[in-house]
Amino acid sequence: MASFADAPAGDAAKGAKIFKTKCAQCHTVAPGEGHKQGPNLGGIFGRQSGQAEGFSYSAANKAKGVMWGEETLYEYLLNPKKYIPGTKMVFAGLKKPEERADLIAYLKEATK
Repeated sequence: MASFADAPAGDAAKGAKIFKTKCAQCHTVAPGEGHKQGPNLGGIFGRQSGQAEGFSYSAANKAKGVMWGEETLYEYLLNPKKYIPGTKMVFAGLKKPEERADLIAYLKEATK
């Protein structure tokens, strides 16, 4: 499955569990919450990479200039270091298409 369009339908409840176990140690989701080791993800959909106010991004993340959406997050979450070489994000990625779709479904709800 190469693209988000080919991915299974995401389940936000399953995505919440994935976020809690694999993402919450470094990220928050509610707009206005503080940053952790990683940036707050509130308002991520439609935001350009490296642009969350108050977070110190890598030059690579700022320079990538990707606009975050379902498709770009789906690709990024497979292998963040390959998608943005030089990123500070140490997460290895989610290899299973359904897990990426579930996490994106959760993020769409939680980051509004």
